[in-house]
Amino acid sequence: MSTAPETDGRRTAAAARRRAREKQIIAATRSLFDQRGVRDAQIEDIAKAVGINRAIVYRHFTGKEELFALTLVGYLEELRDALAAAIESADAPPAQLEALVGAFVDYGVAHPAFLDCAQTLMRRTGPDLLDEISESALFRLGRGISSCLAQLTQVLEDGVSAGDFRVEDPVLLANTLYASGLGALQLARVGILVKEAAPGIPTVGTISPEQVRTYLVASALALATR
Repeated sequence: MSTAPETDGRRTAAAARRRAREKQIIAATRSLFDQRGVRDAQIEDIAKAVGINRAIVYRHFTGKEELFALTLVGYLEELRDALAAAIESADAPPAQLEALVGAFVDYGVAHPAFLDCAQTLMRRTGPDLLDEISESALFRLGRGISSCLAQLTQVLEDGVSAGDFRVEDPVLLANTLYASGLGALQLARVGILVKEAAPGIPTVGTISPEQVRTYLVASALALATR
């Protein structure tokens, strides 16, 4: 008498338990990120929040970088929804671009850990990421980023078709706006501008998130219409 169905059932149950545990770990990581920030979230604290030891965390993830990358996927999914809602709130491509960039800034300001995760991963080289993160995790991360960029790219392409924008490579511009937007969000967080009070004499000024938002919107529109 065959026992294959019973064996398959056990494997299915084990896979389901593994997926559930991975979701628990990622959820705990996200919670600590939101409470303490990325730098202060330690594997030991994440494991403690789930009620396991750190060795079990490493059974599910290749390392801290992979766990952080998959936590970033959750932020990206929320950002994607925020961008989609912003696009739906406007009709013409210029207004959609303004709303989309504004929504990006608003989300980044409200979720500092998203910015930390994204910048941390962007500082890594491609080969480093391939060494530290599994292919499946990289795929999920790439899908999360591309789903956000696809919405921006579509607005740019629609603007070109309507004659509102003059963009030769919407994909390149979308990626550039995303990367520069992350840098500007850091400026909004710090809230400080560095300038010269006189030749060779540095001084600092202040900048608000609202000013950064206005600047990024204006820059995106200028780049799309130049």
